[in-house]
Amino acid sequence: MRNIGPSCRLCRREGEKLFLKGEKCTSQKCPLLKKNYAPGANGNKRSFGKQSEYGKQLRNKQKAKRIYGMAEKQFANLFQAATRKEGVAGENFLKMLEQRLDNIVYRCGFAASRAQARQLVGHGLIKVNGRKSSTASRAMKVGDTIALNKKTKGVKIFDGLDRKKDTSPKWLKVDLQKGEAEFAFLPEKDDCEQSVDSQMIVEFYSK
Repeated sequence: MRNIGPSCRLCRREGEKLFLKGEKCTSQKCPLLKKNYAPGANGNKRSFGKQSEYGKQLRNKQKAKRIYGMAEKQFANLFQAATRKEGVAGENFLKMLEQRLDNIVYRCGFAASRAQARQLVGHGLIKVNGRKSSTASRAMKVGDTIALNKKTKGVKIFDGLDRKKDTSPKWLKVDLQKGEAEFAFLPEKDDCEQSVDSQMIVEFYSK
């Protein structure tokens, strides 16, 4: 099941920032700055040092799953779909993760985090090709358009978002002022989440 507890505990468990809370992750309020050890009663006694090969694979899989905010079954099913496509399974998987609607809403800059992007989609505040879409896991295709629903104006969830600075990847054409974007072309491996080692995930599921 998807995590419903404190997001910052997930970062502490992985020993690095996963940027799950938007601006909080880049501020001095980030708990990882004060508690750079695993959560739990014995967390401070543990080490993020030496791990077995399986341990590295597991942690990398867990990290990727948490970054994209997916449940285990959903994550594993998407990986299996990636293995059935032509090409390198690990690269296919990363690209399929990037093509999820919630991720694209986040990448466009319409939300401060992927969790917030899922909330926007779930509340019907995102339109795909001119029609409301409430499925966060929807696989987007080249040529699809994404837009903020007009009724999002004044919605509190958008307070504080920077609408002037476009930090979106090159495979998306974004107009922050209009709240619109287009899926221009498929992302390359270098355009995907760089903190995730796709080969480790392939090795984990190959056991």
